[in-house]
Amino acid sequence: MAKRLFQKKIVYKKGKKLSIFLKIGLFLIGILFFFILASAGVFIYYIKDLPRPEDFNERIPAQSTKIYDRTGKVLLYEIYKEEKREIIPLSEMPESLKKAVIASEDAKFYKHHGIDFEGIIRAIKLNWKLKKPVYGGSTISQQLIRSTFLTTKKTLKRKIREIVLTLELERRYSKDQILEWYLNQIPFGPNIYGVQSASKIYFGKPAKELTLAESATLAALIKAPSYYSNPANSEQLLERRNYVLERMVQEHYITTEEANEAKKEKIKLLPKKQTIKAPHFVFYVENYLAKKYGKDFLERGGFKIYTSLDWELQQIAEKVVKEGAEKNKIYNAFNAALVAMNPKTGEILAMVGSKDWYAEKSEGCNKKTGKCKFDPKVNVATYHIGRQPGSAFKPIVYATAFQKGYDDKTIVIDERTDFGVWGGKHYIPSNYDGLFRGPVTLRSALAQSLNIPAVKVLLNLAGIEDSIKNAKKFGITTLNKPLSFYGPSLVLGGGEVKLLDMVSVYSVFANGGFRVPPVAVLKIVDSKGNIVEKATFNPKPVLEKRVADLITSILSDNEARAPMFGRNSVLYFKDYKVAVKTGTTDNYKDAWTIGYTSSIVVGVWCGNNDNTPMVKKPGVVIAGPIWRNFLMQALPRQQKEETEK
Repeated sequence: MAKRLFQKKIVYKKGKKLSIFLKIGLFLIGILFFFILASAGVFIYYIKDLPRPEDFNERIPAQSTKIYDRTGKVLLYEIYKEEKREIIPLSEMPESLKKAVIASEDAKFYKHHGIDFEGIIRAIKLNWKLKKPVYGGSTISQQLIRSTFLTTKKTLKRKIREIVLTLELERRYSKDQILEWYLNQIPFGPNIYGVQSASKIYFGKPAKELTLAESATLAALIKAPSYYSNPANSEQLLERRNYVLERMVQEHYITTEEANEAKKEKIKLLPKKQTIKAPHFVFYVENYLAKKYGKDFLERGGFKIYTSLDWELQQIAEKVVKEGAEKNKIYNAFNAALVAMNPKTGEILAMVGSKDWYAEKSEGCNKKTGKCKFDPKVNVATYHIGRQPGSAFKPIVYATAFQKGYDDKTIVIDERTDFGVWGGKHYIPSNYDGLFRGPVTLRSALAQSLNIPAVKVLLNLAGIEDSIKNAKKFGITTLNKPLSFYGPSLVLGGGEVKLLDMVSVYSVFANGGFRVPPVAVLKIVDSKGNIVEKATFNPKPVLEKRVADLITSILSDNEARAPMFGRNSVLYFKDYKVAVKTGTTDNYKDAWTIGYTSSIVVGVWCGNNDNTPMVKKPGVVIAGPIWRNFLMQALPRQQKEETEK
């Protein structure tokens, strides 16, 4: 009996113990279940609204827009925002570069599925020993995801999102595709993204031409682009490059001998400062593009802009303008500008907006007003405030008279004339030489640039209103004041104009009366090779051919202009038929020479940015030599091209 009671007691105690263990077990299971649910909730919270890795196929990374000359061989400038990038396929990247990057950044790239757990553990151990986070365990795929979709901020949320996206990326795309995206995406220095841009900026050549040492150098930059690209840290960059080479040996990509040879190669990164060719023209183009397409679109679109610029002519123009403007300081003329255009197409072949865009400082500055005689950055070719054409405006007025039935044999009297009160005072102009010639033909009057006959042609034969209408039809865009503002001084340059517009006007005479507006952009191609814009040339008749040809005949008549300019002036070319007109404002603030053949029109302006008067010398003396020096080099070249066509 006692034994049975004892046995029951034992059973009771065992049952009690079992119930306690059960409760503890259930409690632990509950905690585990709660932890799983909480973790799942946190996980779902962190990965919600994640971008889709499949967007990589649709996503176009920001690429710089490149502006070229007319041949597409001379890069004038790149437009970019934060990321200067040029996308290239993996096939255009050298094997040495791919292997250098894999060896130093992710040795097991072709073996893992996006996450290298061994690498993570190894990095944790090394960082623990060093007591600071020096080594990372991120794979190339993780780095690509991070740089594309996420931030570099080290948080649990970012890491979870990074892992999820990386696994999905690896599931969807091949290793080669991921590597190609990675090498086009990552930074290699401030504002320098992708291996192609890095190679061109640092080594002056495309990525496919990189040597082993150069490939290792680019791979070395990846770890800390801003730090290693700094010239002050060149020794550290060299050490890192050698480390990359050693890793390539360890991964059996290269031999020890190859590594040692590459280590001997001296590496000097080219300066990252971007040079601009034909700067005034480039910014004229950029302004056009920004207005039409938007600045942000251009900074990220990866367009190729093929311009009208003839780089050889541009170089000639820059040289003669700079040299001529420096000589003109003796005339108190500190600046000059030049525009050359193809009259048949309107293509701007050369544009120089000042004597030296790269000049470090202005010249001839007034301390009180702050204005300067020479301001390097102002593009005088497209600036009209204060710029008057002087007698260079006369052919427009004479053409208007010829339209009304008068011709070059029509007689006017060159004599002292009071044209009445204009602007509150009597208008009594004089000729440049102070002489009067009596009866003269319109041919002689225009060829010698006589002022009194020109005013008579304006008031009595052509008319102010019709002359202004023609000026606008021919290409002047600035004569927009009320008609009452303009008086007899209009024919002597009483309205403000742009050099570019004046060259466009003379293109009408050179082109037999047809006008083609100035063209700076020939073609725009997007990053996929599609043509976005292509220039069309639609000549519009704005002047009768007989009139245009008559103006050309007079302006190229050396005998007719000889009494004023001499038979061997800078305006005369023995072997070429060149029509030309000079201009000087009454106050000697602007000096002009504009002339043309059937294939090129060239205009030159000289003066000061602040409108300070020059010495009392005519346009033929101040602007003429620059104009002639340019054409002396351009005409044989243009003739050769015409013959070849």
